[in-house]
Amino acid sequence: MDVLNDIGFRCSVSSVLNKETKQYGKQFMFDETEDTAWSSDEGLPQWISLSFDEPQAISGFCFQFQGGFVGQDATVLLYSSEDNKLLGKEAFYPEDINSPQNFQLKHETSVEKCSKIKFVFASSTDLFGRIIVYKLKLLK
Repeated sequence: MDVLNDIGFRCSVSSVLNKETKQYGKQFMFDETEDTAWSSDEGLPQWISLSFDEPQAISGFCFQFQGGFVGQDATVLLYSSEDNKLLGKEAFYPEDINSPQNFQLKHETSVEKCSKIKFVFASSTDLFGRIIVYKLKLLK
């Protein structure tokens, strides 16, 4: 079950391809449309940050990348609502494929509710550091 369907949230990203937000913007990661996606511009690192209206317990997440434009050397960071304190930091390892990929958080990270989650990609399978994400879901 996607937590983002039930709550208010704000999303920010490191970049958008050619600054064309109407065509490649962050909103396309959440629109449930098969042929739209967020496309980052060139450069590293790339990141996606989600802030929630109310703290949430997150057990995992799901990414669907465009093969050839997959974020690598990835880290997820979870923050509390208290002074933006870091609750947990974990590495995850997306494959260079088009299919949706599920990732589970370690138990100790998923126990506490977080008010912000950030995904950081230090590298990409693309030579220029671009990343394309069709879907991003957070799991309860």
